[in-house]
Amino acid sequence: MANVWVIAEVKEGKLKKVALEMLSKGKELASQVGGALEGVLVGSGVEGLASEMAKYGASKVYVADDAALAEYNGEAYANIIGKLVEEQKPGVILIGASINGKDLAPRLSAKLGAGLASDVVELGADGGKLTVKRPIYAGKAFASIKFKTDIQIATVRPNVNPVAAPNDGASAEVVKISADAGAVKAKIVDKQLSAGGKIELTEANIIVSGGRGMKGPENYKMLEDLADVIGAAVGASRAAVDAGWRAHHDQVGQTGKTVSPTLYIAFGISGAIQHLAGMSSSKFIVAVNKDAEAPIFKVADYGIVADLFTVAPIMTDEFKKLLAE
Repeated sequence: MANVWVIAEVKEGKLKKVALEMLSKGKELASQVGGALEGVLVGSGVEGLASEMAKYGASKVYVADDAALAEYNGEAYANIIGKLVEEQKPGVILIGASINGKDLAPRLSAKLGAGLASDVVELGADGGKLTVKRPIYAGKAFASIKFKTDIQIATVRPNVNPVAAPNDGASAEVVKISADAGAVKAKIVDKQLSAGGKIELTEANIIVSGGRGMKGPENYKMLEDLADVIGAAVGASRAAVDAGWRAHHDQVGQTGKTVSPTLYIAFGISGAIQHLAGMSSSKFIVAVNKDAEAPIFKVADYGIVADLFTVAPIMTDEFKKLLAE
């Protein structure tokens, strides 16, 4: 029997959405591999979130709660979780493909000698073993992977699995574990954060993104207005970031963030392969570009060949009307 673990990431006192997505899928996987779904919480003030994990299927939650763990430290978190894995021997470990998750997963893989598949977009099981699908060659193809190791680790891309309806009556066994990280060679001395209040790109259901066609940083106000109306995050292509129009944390693409929203609206983005690598897994893609031959139209579900400076304000006004009904 191989238990399925979800390592839940916490931000501002709440479980990140990808954790709920993994729990929802993990419950299904656990039944397929003949094990139980369990959760792991590491941080400060996180014990109360165990009940939230129970609502989404976790039957047991291991908690390392200590003020010293308030800030994510890859070495410390890997030491604590690695020791727990060696003791409990789960079969599958799911981690969100966030900045922290992409740092933690390889540390655990190396520490445990476990197979790791990164940026997974599809999870399944075959013969009691985890199977995954992940993009390769900058998103131009997908690889189907089976694991050879007993412990199987996967970082899961946000927004590729639906969140199941919570069972408010469910409960989980809470097991407190040691928060002693042992000898840690690195420590956090400073953090530089972007402005708060924004929707995180990688977890956004809707993204409005602008490229070189925006012509300047001042014109992104149009996209921000649209984003405010429809509850979207604002992204940018590498060309716009390189021009200094948007910060790097807004960049979508091979050298930026990989996103999988329900709706991706691209304004003035030509559709270079490097950009497509970061957003081609979006469920619906709308492209607005006055160049009818722009590569973005090859992947778009809906295309508008027109001047974005005309289309964006119209979209904003029409969405306002629809939402007011």
